[in-house]
Amino acid sequence: MAVKLRLTRVGRKHLPYYRIVAIDSRKARDGKPIEILGNYSPIADPPVWSLREERIEYWISQGAEVSSKVKAILKKAKVQEQ
Repeated sequence: MAVKLRLTRVGRKHLPYYRIVAIDSRKARDGKPIEILGNYSPIADPPVWSLREERIEYWISQGAEVSSKVKAILKKAKVQEQ
């Protein structure tokens, strides 16, 4: 099973809100995640996120792939990535 850290969309029409999740790479975008690792709100000005940094670092250390958008969020939040 290949695990990815990626965004899952929640929220209503025209007001997106995303969760950062660890999920099996074969599942659908909004499929059931293994673990919820944080939130991201792009509508707020400036965009707002909250992260469980220790769990994100754990999943990265276990070999989880990180999507490009999540990688950008982690870079802005200054979370250490191997």
